Amino acid sequence: MAEIEAENYLLGQITCGSLLQQLQQIWDEVGEGDEERDQMLLQIDQECLDVYKRKVDQAVKSRAQLLHSLANARVELTNLLSALGEETYIGIPEKTSGNIKEQLAAIHPALEKLLKQKDERIKEFADVHSQIKKICAEIDGSGEQAESPAVEESDLSVKKLNGFQAQLQDLQKEKSERLHKVLEFVSTIHDLCAVLGLDFLSTVTEVHPSLSDATGVQSKSISNDTLSRLAKTVLALKEDKKQRLKKLQELASQLVDLWNLMDTHQEERSLFDHVTYNISASLDEVTIPGALAMDLIDQAEVEVERLDQLKASRMKEIAFKRQAELEDIFSGAHIEIDAEAAREKILALIEGNIEPVELLAEMDNQIVKAKEEALSRKDILEKVEKWMSACEQESWLEDYNRDENRYNSSRGSHLNLKRAEKARILVNKIPALVDNLVAKTRAWEQDRDITFNYDGVPLLAMLDEYVLLRHDREEEKKRSRDQKKFGEQSNREQETVFGSTPTPARQLTTKKVVAPAPRANGAAGRRLSLNTNQNGSRSVNRDGKRDTRPIAPVNYVAISKEDIPGTEPIPSTP
Repeated sequence: MAEIEAENYLLGQITCGSLLQQLQQIWDEVGEGDEERDQMLLQIDQECLDVYKRKVDQAVKSRAQLLHSLANARVELTNLLSALGEETYIGIPEKTSGNIKEQLAAIHPALEKLLKQKDERIKEFADVHSQIKKICAEIDGSGEQAESPAVEESDLSVKKLNGFQAQLQDLQKEKSERLHKVLEFVSTIHDLCAVLGLDFLSTVTEVHPSLSDATGVQSKSISNDTLSRLAKTVLALKEDKKQRLKKLQELASQLVDLWNLMDTHQEERSLFDHVTYNISASLDEVTIPGALAMDLIDQAEVEVERLDQLKASRMKEIAFKRQAELEDIFSGAHIEIDAEAAREKILALIEGNIEPVELLAEMDNQIVKAKEEALSRKDILEKVEKWMSACEQESWLEDYNRDENRYNSSRGSHLNLKRAEKARILVNKIPALVDNLVAKTRAWEQDRDITFNYDGVPLLAMLDEYVLLRHDREEEKKRSRDQKKFGEQSNREQETVFGSTPTPARQLTTKKVVAPAPRANGAAGRRLSLNTNQNGSRSVNRDGKRDTRPIAPVNYVAISKEDIPGTEPIPSTP
C-alpha cells in the first residue's frame, strides 16, 4: 500500500523533463550508446508529434462541429421564426461576438423558447384540425372520424392558425344551426305523431338512432342524410295529416248532413263532438293529441255507414219531408203545384232503386230554386197582400155606408166610425197601389218571360178585372146618385101639385168589389177568383177569361171591430 501511494504521488509529480531525466539515468545504468539514445529520443519526439497531431485533429473536428451546431442553430432559429410567422424575437443576440461556445450559449435560450413555442403551436394546430375533422365527419355522416393529417410545420403562423380557427367557428356555427334544425324537426315530428296517434319513438329512431330522447343533445346526428330524412319524414307526416284532416272533415260534413236530414238528437250528436270539432279548422289549427288518429277516423266511417243504411230505410219519410218543405215554400209564394203527382213520382223513384243521395240532392236543388223563386216574388206578393187587405177594407166600408143605423149611439159605434175614417184613407190609396203592382208585375214577367200566377191565376188578369169592376161600380154609384136626385125632384113636384109626400123610392143596391182571396180547391188546386156581390158581376177563371155567371163572394174575411187598421194593411187569411 505504501508503494502504491508513493507511486501515485510520484505520478502526480511527473513531467516530460523528469521522465527524460529518469530515462537517461536508466540508459546510463544500462549502458546504452549514443546512437540508440538518439534513435530512442527521435522516436519519442515522433510519438509526441503524433499525439499533438491527433489532438489538433480532434480540436479541429470539435471546432467544426461547434461551428456546424452554431450554423444549424442559426438556421433553425431562422426557420422557427419563419414558421411561427415572427420577423424578430426578443432574446436573440443582435451581434455575433465572442468565441463559438459563447455564441452558442447566447443563442441557445432563444432557440429553446422558440422550440417550445413551436410545440405549443403545433398542438394548437392539431387540436383545431381535430375539431374541424370531427365536425366535418358529423356533417358528412361518415360516422368514424378520419385521422387528422400531419401538421405542416413549415407554416405555423398565427395568421394561418386564425384562419383554421375561423373555419372551426364557421363549422361550429353550422353545427349549432344544424342541431337547431334537427331539434325543430324532432319537435315537429313529435307534435305530428301526437296528433296522428303514431309512435313518436319508433318514427324518429327510424330516421336515426341518435334522435331518441335517451341520447344527449350534442350526440344527435346532424348529417346531411339525417336532415334530409327528417325533412322527408315531416313532409310525409304533414301530407298524412292533410289527407286525414280532409277525410275527417268530409266524414264530419256527412255526419252533420245525415243528422240534419234525420233530425238526430243532440245527445247522439255529442258522442261525435271530437269528430265535428275540426270540421272547419285549418291544418295548423289541429293540434289536439289524437285528433286525427286512425281509430277516430275509422269510428267516424262506421258511423257514417250506419247512418247511410238508416237513411236508406227512412228514405220515403225523408223524401216526403223534403217535399213538404218544397210545398210550404210554393204555398207561401202562392205558386200552384201538383203535390200528389210529385209524391207519386218520389215513390216511383224510391222503388226504382235510385241512389238516396241523388234523389235528395235533386230535391235540395229544387228547394234552392223554389226559395229563389219565392224571393223574386216576395216584393210583389207583399203588395198583393196590401191590395187584398185594402179591398177588404173597401168592402167593409161599403157595408158600413149602407147601414142606416151606423150613426146610432150604440156600443162600439165610435170604434166603427174611427175604422171607417181609416178605411177611407186606405181605399183612396188603392188606385196608386194597383198601378204600382201592375208595373212591378209586368217588369217581373218581362225579365223572366213567364206569367206571374197567383195561386194559378194570372195576377195581371186579376188586376185588370178589379180595375173594370171598380170602374163599373163607380158608374153604378153615379147612376144611383142621379136616380136619387131625380126621385127627390119628382117628389117635390108631386108635393107641390098634390100636397102630400109619396113613399120614398127604394134605393138601388150599389155594386161593391169584394177583395180577391184564395179559395182552396184541393192540395194542388188552389186558385184565386174575383167576384162581386149577389147582384152579379165578372170573375176570372184559370185561363184568365171573364165569367159573367153570378157567384157568391169567395172566402170573405170578416174583420173584428177591435182590429182597426192604420196605414198598414191587414193580411188576409189564405
